[in-house]
Amino acid sequence: MTEATFTIDGQTVTAPEGQKLLWAAEAAGIFIPHLCAHPDHDPPFASCRLCFVEIAGRSEPVTACTEPVKDGLIVRTRSDRVDRLVRSGLHLLMSTHDLDCRACPARHRCGLRQIARRRRIGLRSGDPPPASPGLPRDDSHPRLGLDPNRCVLCGLCVWMCEEVVGRGLLHFASRGPSTRVSTFGGLPLVGQCPLDEGCSARCASVCPVGALYLK
Repeated sequence: MTEATFTIDGQTVTAPEGQKLLWAAEAAGIFIPHLCAHPDHDPPFASCRLCFVEIAGRSEPVTACTEPVKDGLIVRTRSDRVDRLVRSGLHLLMSTHDLDCRACPARHRCGLRQIARRRRIGLRSGDPPPASPGLPRDDSHPRLGLDPNRCVLCGLCVWMCEEVVGRGLLHFASRGPSTRVSTFGGLPLVGQCPLDEGCSARCASVCPVGALYLK
């Protein structure tokens, strides 16, 4: 496999040519915010709009989860434009996210908290209150729970259920602001998802914000 050599924030990085920039940076210990990308999911949903970077010679920032590595790239993960985009994207996600972190199953593993901490963006101060209508939490399943008020629509659980586990029980329901992750027909998890502990754990493990969680 051909190797590409390029720079990220002045650091020389070598990675397989064609690998997505996000994973090349992560392997080199360079932080790029992201919620909806997974190294085994290609192409990613690219829905969270947090992994913006600037590449020399490009007029606009690009998403690192979709940008392939090429020899000679000069990449910056921080700039005024990139920081504004990340901040705007994070605040947009938080505008409908339940910010009561004390009751969150993800606790300190929450992707939103980690990004906010790394980029020094307040999760509460100055943020608008959640605009969520207070959707009911599904705790019908003995192993798995779903809280749509914490969901950031990253799509990773839908991908895991459909393409990796091969059951296809979770999907995106409705459209626009009403979009949510649900079982088909909005039926309770206990009537759809199997009681297999390994199956539940695989879907819950990819949720970055504690919306789909193990009990």
